[in-house]
Amino acid sequence: MTATEPTILATSGGHRVGDRTRVLFGPLVHHAVELARVEGRRPRVMYVGTAIGDAEHFASRMSEAARVAGFDLTPLHLFPMPNVEDVEGAVLEQDVVWVMGGSAANLLAVWRVHGLDAVFRRAWEAGVVLSGVSAGSLCWFQGGTTDSFGPELRALTDGLGYL
Repeated sequence: MTATEPTILATSGGHRVGDRTRVLFGPLVHHAVELARVEGRRPRVMYVGTAIGDAEHFASRMSEAARVAGFDLTPLHLFPMPNVEDVEGAVLEQDVVWVMGGSAANLLAVWRVHGLDAVFRRAWEAGVVLSGVSAGSLCWFQGGTTDSFGPELRALTDGLGYL
């Protein structure tokens, strides 16, 4: 089952240090899964680390956090090329898309080159819950402030504009 209406959970958190693992999903990730209304199976969560350059060590930590939470995690990597043959199909199979923080400006540029701006809109309209932290939160808006361009905050005015 998917969310009953297009849903975005824009956050400033989502994971924390675990007792026996490097990362655990916090209440905000669990809330995103609750919003997806998954019943009778393990929730499917896509982790998107574009904003930190698809850092493999962090994708590994998120996979471990998903295992502990009881979620099936699919990482979407775009560097050096998409790691799945059918990006749109993979996105649409998810209950939640969780986007990591980092550079919002770089994330948006790379997503647009790969057509993910349109793919994520279709997923959102289909009931996939879109969520994320920092850059993974800002990206869904028309714009906001970011340090993507340097240490001084500047305006980002070309967000995806879903909100």
